[in-house]
Amino acid sequence: MSLSDVFTIAGSAATAQTIRLNTIASNMANAESAGATPDEAYKVRKPVFSLVFDDQLRSMDGPSRPVAKVTVSEIMEIEASDEDRRYMPDHPGADAEGYVFFPKINMIGEMADMMSASRSYQSSVELMSTAKKMQQRLLTLGQ
Repeated sequence: MSLSDVFTIAGSAATAQTIRLNTIASNMANAESAGATPDEAYKVRKPVFSLVFDDQLRSMDGPSRPVAKVTVSEIMEIEASDEDRRYMPDHPGADAEGYVFFPKINMIGEMADMMSASRSYQSSVELMSTAKKMQQRLLTLGQ
């Protein structure tokens, strides 16, 4: 594995974690967004990660070697259900029966996911920084 492969892998992981952090922030910001129907209520978003092999990179002797990268294949939306409705007849967004639909967001779970995504992002950045230092040292070996 070359150092450029390290940048490819770590960069794709950092990008995926950035998308994960953005969806978590969106979920937390809209935790109290109400709608008169389940379709109008905010839908909880969760990214789906996929592993993609890039077998076009070749080693110096010729045979191809796959390098795996992380991508976000889709962002799922989780619909609100009847369990997520509250009786609030005075709410401006209430339906004819006085119910309001809220997204089913577990704030503690979202915070835990945010911490995990933040640590993963930080690890990817540190890995790229270390690889950069190694490349710089390699260039100074002949001096």
